[in-house]
Amino acid sequence: MKIIPAKTPGFVKALFPNFVWNINTSNKELYLTFDDGPTPEITEWVLQTLKAYNAKATFFCIGKNIESNPEIFQNILKENHSVGNHTYDHLKGWKTKTKMYVGNIELTDSVITFQVQNSKLPNDHSLGTLKLFRPPYGKFKTKQSKKLQKLGYRIILWDVLSYDWDKSVSEDMCFKNVVSAAKEGSIVVFHDSIKASRNLKYTLPKVLDHYTEKGYKFKALSKHTLG
Repeated sequence: MKIIPAKTPGFVKALFPNFVWNINTSNKELYLTFDDGPTPEITEWVLQTLKAYNAKATFFCIGKNIESNPEIFQNILKENHSVGNHTYDHLKGWKTKTKMYVGNIELTDSVITFQVQNSKLPNDHSLGTLKLFRPPYGKFKTKQSKKLQKLGYRIILWDVLSYDWDKSVSEDMCFKNVVSAAKEGSIVVFHDSIKASRNLKYTLPKVLDHYTEKGYKFKALSKHTLG
C-alpha cells in the first residue's frame, strides 16, 4: 500500500505556490502528462491511443531519449501535443550541484529546440515559446528551482499520480488512483516507459473512456491554459 497519496494534498501545493500543480478551471478538462520518453513502441502506442479519443497531452521528455528516437519525438510534434523538459538523463536534482543540474536541463532544451526547428511545423507549445520543466522524481533543490524560474521555465508538477511505474501497484489500482482523484483541471502523471507499460496499457484507455463518458476533454498544457 502506498504511503504517498495519489492525490497531491492541498497543504503541499500551498508550500510551493510558484509551481504548477493543476489548472484552475471549472470546465471538464484533464491534462494528461507522460514522463521519460520518447520510448520505442510505448510512446507510439500512447500517440495512437490519444488520437483515437482526439485527446491532447504533454510529454516531458528525456534529452538522450529524444536524440535516440528523433522520429518518435517528431510524431509527438506532428500530433500537436505539448513537449516539456525532463532533464537529459533523468538526473536527480537533490544529488547534483545546481550549475551541473541547470546545464543538464539547458542541454535538453537545445535538443528539443533543434527538433522543433527542424519539424517545420507550427507548434506554439515548444520550448522555444513556452519552457516547461518537470524534475525527475518531483524533487530538486530550492536553489535549482529558483534558478530555473529566473531562466523562464514553468515548473510543472501534478495533481494526481497514477503510480503506473510501480510494479507493486496492480493494473486496477493504477486505474483507481486516477479516477478516484482526477477532476476538473487535474494534471495527471503517466510514464511512456517500458517500466510503466503494463499498467499504462491497461489504465490509459480506461481513463480516456471513463472521462469521455463524463463529458471531459483532454488538453495539452499551453500558454492559454497556463495563463
